[in-house]
Amino acid sequence: MTSLLASGSQGSLSITAVERETGLSKDTLRVWEKRYGFPRPLRDAADDRLYPLEQVQRLKLIRRLLDAGHRPGKVAGLNDDELQTLLDKIPSLSKTNDQIEGIRPDLIPLLDAIEAHDDQGLRYALTHAQMRMGLAPFVTEVVAPLTTAVGDAWAQGRFEIFEEHLYTEVIGSVLRGCIAPLSMSPRLHPPKVLLTTLPQELHGLGLLMVEALLLLEGCQCVSLGTQTPVIDIVRAAQAHQVDAVALSFSSLQGLATVQTSLRSLRSELRAETALWVGGSCQALHQRTWEGITALQALQDVPALVARWRETHR
Repeated sequence: MTSLLASGSQGSLSITAVERETGLSKDTLRVWEKRYGFPRPLRDAADDRLYPLEQVQRLKLIRRLLDAGHRPGKVAGLNDDELQTLLDKIPSLSKTNDQIEGIRPDLIPLLDAIEAHDDQGLRYALTHAQMRMGLAPFVTEVVAPLTTAVGDAWAQGRFEIFEEHLYTEVIGSVLRGCIAPLSMSPRLHPPKVLLTTLPQELHGLGLLMVEALLLLEGCQCVSLGTQTPVIDIVRAAQAHQVDAVALSFSSLQGLATVQTSLRSLRSELRAETALWVGGSCQALHQRTWEGITALQALQDVPALVARWRETHR
């Protein structure tokens, strides 16, 4: 795994790699170290933190429990067996549950390909599905639910991080191959949309899915990839003279972080620049955001574009 190389030690990971592998921010890891006595990183010659692999695995278990509503102070001090006992009490996270709730039968072979490390078979199946269905149904009916299912399988402990990374790379490659011809069309129309994520948001599949649907609606897209600071989003929006900024949020993001970031971004963007947000982050849909449009589902993208064009004739 590349993250092992990043740590500078074959049996441990750097704090950056742990953040990427677990979804827990560097600040969170440092606070837990002082407050709960876990994790307990080693130090390298430069006095940088190095996290043994067994601690990283325990952090993954803790992360699953946090997503299920447990408080850090109640789970940070538990050992692996105690953590797994709590996980087994949650049906959707239990290792004894060999089925992923709500998964469609036609998606199971794709999950099997990931588990078998069959990247070529997975790529072929996805490409075939896209060609047979068309891009929009492929994104909404295959990629979106499959991505959710992969996340659920990881939460159950059925998939390792490297298996989730395999899926991400394969589906990302397939989507980029679909997007490239659309983005080169000389007849793209407004709105011109800037796509990115905020710092601490590592997941970019949501951006690719939205970009594909926007391009199918004839929009112009400028993608910055993931983890763009607020000030750079504002500068890019001005430099590219975009009509809208679209952000993707995964379930890893908490309400406080989302609220602070969106308020800051909305205040810095020009008033006429639309701000669209979406993703699996529940915080987006727990309140109404002034000057911000929160998409409930990918299927809402065409209607969102249509409304923008209607008001900007």
